[in-house]
Amino acid sequence: MTGPARPWWKDGVVYQIYPASFKDSNGDGIGDLNGIISELDYIHSIGVNVVWVCPMYDSPQVDMGYDIRDYESVYAPYGTVQDMERLIAETHARGMKLVLDLVVNHTSDQHAWFQESRSSKDNPKRDWYIWRPARYVDGQRKPPNNWVSNFLGSVWQWDDTTEEYYLHLFCPEQPDLNWENPETRQAIYKSAMEFWLQRGVDGFRVDTVNMYSKGDMRDAPITDPGSEWQPAGLQYCNGPRMAEFLAEMNEVLAKYDAMTVGECPHTPDMKRVMQYVSAREKQLNMVFQFDVVDIGQGPYKFQTTPRNYTLPDFKAAITRTQDLIRAPSDGWTTVFLENHDQSRSITRFTSDLPQHRIPGGKMLSLMMCALSGTLFIYQGQELGMTNFPDTWDMSEFKDVDSSNYYKMVARRTNNDPAALKAAYASLQHLARDHARVPMSWSTAPYNGFSPPDATAKPWMRPLDDADVCNAAQQQGDKDSVLAFWKRMLALRKQYNDLLVHGQYDDLNVGNRDFFVFSKTWEGQRALVVCNFTDGEKALVLPQQIAGAKRELLVSSVDGPVEERLAAFEGRVYLLA
Repeated sequence: MTGPARPWWKDGVVYQIYPASFKDSNGDGIGDLNGIISELDYIHSIGVNVVWVCPMYDSPQVDMGYDIRDYESVYAPYGTVQDMERLIAETHARGMKLVLDLVVNHTSDQHAWFQESRSSKDNPKRDWYIWRPARYVDGQRKPPNNWVSNFLGSVWQWDDTTEEYYLHLFCPEQPDLNWENPETRQAIYKSAMEFWLQRGVDGFRVDTVNMYSKGDMRDAPITDPGSEWQPAGLQYCNGPRMAEFLAEMNEVLAKYDAMTVGECPHTPDMKRVMQYVSAREKQLNMVFQFDVVDIGQGPYKFQTTPRNYTLPDFKAAITRTQDLIRAPSDGWTTVFLENHDQSRSITRFTSDLPQHRIPGGKMLSLMMCALSGTLFIYQGQELGMTNFPDTWDMSEFKDVDSSNYYKMVARRTNNDPAALKAAYASLQHLARDHARVPMSWSTAPYNGFSPPDATAKPWMRPLDDADVCNAAQQQGDKDSVLAFWKRMLALRKQYNDLLVHGQYDDLNVGNRDFFVFSKTWEGQRALVVCNFTDGEKALVLPQQIAGAKRELLVSSVDGPVEERLAAFEGRVYLLA
């Protein structure tokens, strides 16, 4: 007798696409929907069964499409609604699902709803956004509280027309919607969700999903004495009405069997995370926890010394996310190391030196494919793409997050050279820009991102290393990072119960060189060993499995030496 069927998204391998940087089909220097359609066979060949497309909606592009002007139309350089319908159909024709970004904490300030809201205090849509009067201190006009924006500066923007402040947790051009208003919520579901669900979209990655209920909006404690504005994520995330709002949203999604994966920052309490992902609670299918990718970061993301963490820190973060599905939990979890908001994982967690980038890329692939939960791969990760080099200057950083931070350091230190050098080093390690460079498809002009006769340069500089890292070459190379990803995804599928659904246990928590964990499913057991150092090491197995019989399923290096691990080598054994 078989148990109940698993939801389709639990066994998902998701490939994330950043439209501007994936493939430019018409030579205008910007990736587009037809470019994505042209590479669906490539995506399918990796072993992927879900495609996630980052915001492709009409937008002024202040924050790369996360400032949406119209949920029901497409950013013109990317294509049209008809192109989206074709992309959905072509994805489905290959047996894959398609999910979109759902960005409904805020809109663009050019959205028709906000244009009405700011036009007068008695406009019917005034309460669709969050407006507050000024505070006055010693006769000086001040914002309603001391929160710092995610992109620095105050979260409040003064509006001269109606002489009040509106809230924007991100850019001033991204005003926050008022989820407390039921009319606003219904409009969001209809315009941002059902418009696309009715066209066949299979679900959403839900942007900043835990920010809809803002709490009482009191001042944040002072943790950055050098600034008037203070980090307030613990205040505006996970507010009192989150469960209610998500349950209501879920009623809409359930009609379409749609998947949700929520972006869940500032949520250190795993009991709270469990509420979001519990099947009983009917809020979200799964979330992205930032425990792993936030390793070593300071109060501001970029106030960080590169590699300011130990391997036990990294392992502890993975354990927290893996434990979301430890019995008797009815929750689910995710596995990811890269996305459009993170730098490249090889640079960050292994080494991008020429002799290490391929071993590092393969080992991280092996580790990820052996972890439980829905697996997310970001475009170019399957090729082992790395951060751009430190020879590029600040003009190559296009992201508002990066440039705002560098400007803030310049302002606060009066352009102190040492401070600016440290700021650059941090950006070179962690900036979102590294994930946003064009895909390296070949050694053709523009790395094959744009056609050879393109009339415009790519919107962002392509990497200089396409001669050693590109999709065309790797498709014909059995020793490439891409070939290894295909092999690991096939293995993950073959041992689906054990690797996707099995119980994870870290067997050597304190080891600073090796990551050793087991996976258990009913009578089956696997052992995973990863050497996170740049040198060969003797294979020392934890006492718990010292006497077990081992069968090597896969190694990330050719001809592994049984009792030694090469630099950045990973292995999966079956245990008897």
